[in-house]
Amino acid sequence: MLRPSFVALLAALSSATFANAWFRVACGSPLVQERVDPILNPGQVPSNHAHTVEGASNFGPNYSYDSLRASSCTSCEVAQDLSNYWYPKLYFQDPSTGQFEAVSDGGLLVYYQNRGNDDVANGGPGLKAFPPGLRMITGNPARRSKKYPVGEGSQGELGERAIQWACLRYGSAEGYDNTNGTGFPWTDCESGFNARLHMPACWNGVDLYKDDQSHVAYLTQLDNGECPSGYPVGLMKLFYEITWDVHSFASRWDPNTQKWPFVWSTGDPTGYSWHGDFQNGWDTTALQNAIDQCNNPNDQTGSGVTEACSYLTVNSASTANACKIAPIVNEQVNGTLSKLPGCNPLQNGPGDATMYLDSNCPTS
Repeated sequence: MLRPSFVALLAALSSATFANAWFRVACGSPLVQERVDPILNPGQVPSNHAHTVEGASNFGPNYSYDSLRASSCTSCEVAQDLSNYWYPKLYFQDPSTGQFEAVSDGGLLVYYQNRGNDDVANGGPGLKAFPPGLRMITGNPARRSKKYPVGEGSQGELGERAIQWACLRYGSAEGYDNTNGTGFPWTDCESGFNARLHMPACWNGVDLYKDDQSHVAYLTQLDNGECPSGYPVGLMKLFYEITWDVHSFASRWDPNTQKWPFVWSTGDPTGYSWHGDFQNGWDTTALQNAIDQCNNPNDQTGSGVTEACSYLTVNSASTANACKIAPIVNEQVNGTLSKLPGCNPLQNGPGDATMYLDSNCPTS
């Protein structure tokens, strides 16, 4: 059965006025959950905060495109995609005890979207497959508040708008949807807390990674528009969606008298540090063929049906869920914890938080 958030988003994407094609990469049971981050903390074990990791089995603290392509399996369902995707874990902090409990989620859906003026459907020359070795993130694990007026249009403001959530409610109950970069909700979400993010879709054509993320850029309208000057290569736009079961904790807090009791693994009770990471491991020929050939608005490739694209092989969910690796870091990240994994004290901001590694964790 499709979860409600997926059905709603599928309907919205299918009924959109543009004719751009798209497909989905579904990732279910995690490959691993631990404090390893080969983008922000390459080679560092452990890294700052706990992630849920999906994708190819050769994930590790430091690795190459070739090593990803040599992976034996992937926790995502498209066989030609041996990329890795990861995002911070969500925890419930019990208002009575102060302890932390990991919140379960329903897996990751990655929407591969044809967007922007470079797409052939918009009269452009066509989008390009991710280059081998491309890495990128969206969001900032240190962020604790908004910094830009909504709609200002700078890359910084677009990055804030790229971080979104929806508080999904039952029936006629009022729901809450964030599309303007605001923090956590303030009520129970009976149908789940649905976090989303847009990745940059423009590349400078030179650098596979830069620490300040300036090798990639957002489209001028975030979900469409132009690539800014200096970014001549249009890419497929990645859109992440994850839904957490926050409702299972509803009996343990009162939204009328208590603040929202959920925090990111970054030590963030505000919600602003939501972010996602991507390291490309695609068969670039397969992805380019999918971009060029599976974009027909008159058949199912224009409706997000991945199986309709003959260049992609969709594995069963059971095959994907069987792909696991052992964590490198020997620590508990699930269950009930007295503190968040690593050195992540709660930091409310509004200034950016201090990101500690174990080696520089304050002693008092």
